Amino acid sequence: MTAQHKIGSGFGARSTAAEVLRGIDLTGKLAIVTGGYSGLGLETTRALVGAGAHVVVPARRPVVAKEALASVEGVEIGELDLGDLESVRAFADGFLASGRSVDIMINNAAVMACPETRVGPGWEAQFATNHLGHFALVNRLWPAVASAARIVSVSSSGHRHSGIRWDDVRFEHGYDKWQAYGQAKTANSLFAVQLDALARESGVRAFAVHPGGILTPLQRHLPKQEMIDLGWIDEDGNLTAAGFKTAEEGAATQLWAATSPRLAGEGGVYCEDCDIAEPADGSGALSGVREWATDPEQAARLWELSAGLTGVDAFAKAV
Repeated sequence: MTAQHKIGSGFGARSTAAEVLRGIDLTGKLAIVTGGYSGLGLETTRALVGAGAHVVVPARRPVVAKEALASVEGVEIGELDLGDLESVRAFADGFLASGRSVDIMINNAAVMACPETRVGPGWEAQFATNHLGHFALVNRLWPAVASAARIVSVSSSGHRHSGIRWDDVRFEHGYDKWQAYGQAKTANSLFAVQLDALARESGVRAFAVHPGGILTPLQRHLPKQEMIDLGWIDEDGNLTAAGFKTAEEGAATQLWAATSPRLAGEGGVYCEDCDIAEPADGSGALSGVREWATDPEQAARLWELSAGLTGVDAFAKAV
């Protein structure tokens, strides 16, 4: 397993999508970017296409996606609702029927700090959409990604709000939107840890990334006053938070993880600012990754739980 320490990538917090892809030719490569039509996903799609890739964008709102990507050539839009396992199945079956292979998969779509919402069989929406939907999607697409793909799971420094609440994953005993977001983002990181452990012998490597703080439509569920109180914006809606990134800077880390030659033979780590992150030092700083988001035992336990909830596991041993 790759050590959770910086490797001196030569990039940093202010590196852009274009900078990390400079000199990288993705001609003939196929990438899937969930939510690749809004915010960081849109910047990620544009950058991949600019480097020569054909990009498939699964979208919950295909009409909106077509409008957002109308000027971007080399993009294919499909319909996918990550909160609906039948929708995940339908998208995966349709893609597999095309007989194509996936070279890059970026699990970018997410919801953040939404009011208590239930989807599917009563699942908490953030855990279901951000984690379980992507878990099911990757496992269903395994025949297409099994040929040396890189899979990037977009996590967040928000993982610090909560580890996996093993005694109440569904938030059936009191809901807190930030704890629910934290659990979902921890799950995104643990997913990459266990996927990498299971898939590396096939040549598939997985990474979790924190893109940084960026104002995008991801914040659509947050009241304006809450963002003011957090110090993100002023009364006029202008960005005030030091350290927030542009969308081009925010997309850079997931693109770096998906394409960098420096990561050949590596995997199963949490990345930030276009490098492998250091373990959190306990100071309360937003940089670094908490142990609960990279622990192999918890990663394996979450995989087993997720397989049971979704009924999908590409690595299950035949009985």
